[in-house]
Amino acid sequence: MNKTTAKRERRNRIRRRIRSTIRGTADRPRLCLYKSNKHVYAQLVNDLMGQTLVAVSTKTDEIASDVEDKTKQEAAKIVGEFLADLANDKGIETAVFDRSGYKYHGVVEALADGAREGGLDF
Repeated sequence: MNKTTAKRERRNRIRRRIRSTIRGTADRPRLCLYKSNKHVYAQLVNDLMGQTLVAVSTKTDEIASDVEDKTKQEAAKIVGEFLADLANDKGIETAVFDRSGYKYHGVVEALADGAREGGLDF
């Protein structure tokens, strides 16, 4: 097993362990994220109904021009703030944060801080 495969499997084990305890509801959806090498994706999910309530990424048309020349952390913060704005428009004020097996620093922390600054409580 090479190093990349081992890291991916470790993250998946952590992700499964987190998801076994966290559940999103309509009142308090799960804020989950995915980060690739270039982009950050975040969504609010109602696990009881299996619905995505709000989804935002760095590729979303409304913010794509804002994040174009930013660092990954700055872009993640903008994504978090925009996600919180859309959630507030739908009447969602609280969420459960699912870091998807990533360590809570860098891009993950910036997205969480942006969502908190935008008015989402978790």
